[in-house]
Amino acid sequence: MFQMFQRRALSKGTLLLTIALSLGLSGCQSSGSPSAGTASSGPSASSTASASPGASASSAPGASESPSAAPSEQPGDGGGASASPVPAGTPAPSVSMGTVTALRLADAKSGWAGGEGWIARTDNGGSDWTVQHSGSFTVKQLFALNGDKVWATLDAGGGKGLRLIGSADGGKHWNSIGTVPNEGFLHFTSDRTAFSGNAMTTDGGKTWTKLGVPDGVVGDVYFHDANNGWAVQEAKGEYRFLHSSDKGRTWQTVMKRTSEVSPLGSVIRSTGKNDAWIEVVGGSGMTQTSYALFHTSDGGKSWLPAIVKHGAGSGPAPGFSMEDGKYPSGTGAGPGDLYVVNPQTAIIGGQCQACDKPNTIAETTDGGKSWAASKSEFAGYGDQFIAATDAQHIWLVATDAAEPSVLYTTSDGGKSWKKARTFAKPGA
Repeated sequence: MFQMFQRRALSKGTLLLTIALSLGLSGCQSSGSPSAGTASSGPSASSTASASPGASASSAPGASESPSAAPSEQPGDGGGASASPVPAGTPAPSVSMGTVTALRLADAKSGWAGGEGWIARTDNGGSDWTVQHSGSFTVKQLFALNGDKVWATLDAGGGKGLRLIGSADGGKHWNSIGTVPNEGFLHFTSDRTAFSGNAMTTDGGKTWTKLGVPDGVVGDVYFHDANNGWAVQEAKGEYRFLHSSDKGRTWQTVMKRTSEVSPLGSVIRSTGKNDAWIEVVGGSGMTQTSYALFHTSDGGKSWLPAIVKHGAGSGPAPGFSMEDGKYPSGTGAGPGDLYVVNPQTAIIGGQCQACDKPNTIAETTDGGKSWAASKSEFAGYGDQFIAATDAQHIWLVATDAAEPSVLYTTSDGGKSWKKARTFAKPGA
């Protein structure tokens, strides 16, 4: 530039044109400065979604590939479409945290939420969030062993299973690990061992093997560990609860119940090898869905009918008649999300699509013998997501197709609730 000014042969017009072009180029460069966009979506989020180029796949739980062995999982890479590393300190593109599709807690203040194209973390109870990963994917599930080790499954389309990514530093860096072969409930029991439906991995998710599944299963089987699995089986005029203690090679009937209606689905959760919560879903009609929730704490020797929900439009709960009214009936007109903390503590949501505020929630702290229903009701006609660390600290996300997802939190077991975060409106 200074050399241009020193050239006496330049005419006045040429000089003015040169200065104008230089100013134009300078303006283009300044618009791409780090201040132009940050990865933080919360007003007080302090970290960015940058990733060090030296982060290898071995930093993710169970992953041992070199950085060149798998697509880059840096923020803004289109969900792994680009393998180019992002230098440390480079801000990720601004990401709209829209409809929530997954929720997981590390402790009473920290956790992750995911949605269509983003994963974010909070460390102050859900008020502020930092986007840690972005791309062209939808987060299907989040699972964390603690505040550092967290995994996510991503639906990139194409029907080829769910991509599995993981982080060993609380979500600051994410790495591609493998593909989960089904959409069962993903849960890790260690850095290397995890289960999803009838699939098991012992190398952190890089490869999966199938475990045995009995015929006539309704819904997904659930393996608490390599030996102990649970399943719901439909038979003529009845349904059965099955248990396996040998990796699915053999299954024993631990409960069977005559039923007027055939179960249409099931949800199974477990917090110990002798503990199982099994929800059997029945018919639907007039915005109602019937279901029955059972609990065992002795390996299936005895079962408690914890919730029995009938409906005038949906009919009796599977395994019961409309006259069976001695059991707790839960909240809402049908089941919401189910979250189990331990053999004594479980939280279940209720939903009522014909109500002004469709979302309700109830909790048990005595293994399902009794339930305390929160007096609060929450708007939102979409999916419901529940997470908890103990009986007192519970988070609920209510979603809607047209309105923003909203996070509500309680620290007193549901007696009072705080609106912690309103996410971006769908399509914003």
